[in-house]
Amino acid sequence: MAIATTSQYWASRMSGTDPTGITDGAWSGSSGSASGDYWVTTNSTYTQIPTTSAYTLLCGFQYTIAPDVDEILMKLDNGTHTASVKANGNASVKLVGATTVTFSNMDFGLTDDTSVVPTLRLTLDASGTAKLYRDEIINDDEGEQDYISVTGASGSSKLAQFGTTSGSVKWASVYLSNHGAFAPNELMRSDFAQDTHIRMALSIVQQLQNSTRFYLKTQVPSLSIIYGYDLSSDTLNKLTPPMIHVIMSRLESPEFNTLGGSTIEQNYGVDIYVTTRAINYENAHLLCMNIMGEVFDELYTNTGLSGTTDSLEAYIAELDYKTDNDDIVCTHRLTLTYRRRIKMTRR
Repeated sequence: MAIATTSQYWASRMSGTDPTGITDGAWSGSSGSASGDYWVTTNSTYTQIPTTSAYTLLCGFQYTIAPDVDEILMKLDNGTHTASVKANGNASVKLVGATTVTFSNMDFGLTDDTSVVPTLRLTLDASGTAKLYRDEIINDDEGEQDYISVTGASGSSKLAQFGTTSGSVKWASVYLSNHGAFAPNELMRSDFAQDTHIRMALSIVQQLQNSTRFYLKTQVPSLSIIYGYDLSSDTLNKLTPPMIHVIMSRLESPEFNTLGGSTIEQNYGVDIYVTTRAINYENAHLLCMNIMGEVFDELYTNTGLSGTTDSLEAYIAELDYKTDNDDIVCTHRLTLTYRRRIKMTRR
């Protein structure tokens, strides 16, 4: 998939209340009950009939009594393929399609004092590929893939479903998007995080990775154009220049545009670090200039183009130079300032 646009969002959001009574995207079903800030199911399932063919179902829940093994907790069906998340005791779940894969080392009963309510994200795309993410993690602490995937089994009719007919499950929240099969770094639960981190910072990373400009496509591998979550020396020493790091260093909304704050303007400061290396520092500097120039050209011509809602307003370039005899690394910094008008009515 790709980063969710402003017209791709969570169409249904249940936050522990009656799923049939929510304002937008109400579910069909009955027999559940409220328990504090949770919705409890013991013998009830809730369904929606989507009209598209790619979905994302994001659920946070815990067990009071574990459901029977192979009880369906979450299910998506696009008419041609279907995939389900099935219970498998307190510590694991199964992703079931044409084959079955298991997620282990979980704690749905919150038996450990440090445990929190688990989150599962089930996606199904139009081609039938189903993926299951836990706790919104794509890669684990070792950098290894931490989600599972199967090809869906043969589907029957379009359906999104959650609930259980055995045990006792407390649902903290259930979010559904029928706009696509989105990974955690494409559609976040929080609209604030989506507008700032995903649609601003990560969209710039994606734009640079997809560029057809010479240096960006031939000199800098896509895997070396990344968001700068970790700029510690230990991490940077593992990477080989040339490389590009994107960081959103600040954002602000000086004032809300309308009474009641239905629309706001946000200013974003985006820092882009371009790093090269060469024994001859002049060569490193010139290569760095060429790459940074293409970064600027790519973003200037392809982002911030809507004068009413999205604008690239300023830039600052800080150019590196050699001050040490042993210096062979050159890092130029490009800071861009964006201003965007954002609707705040869908939260």
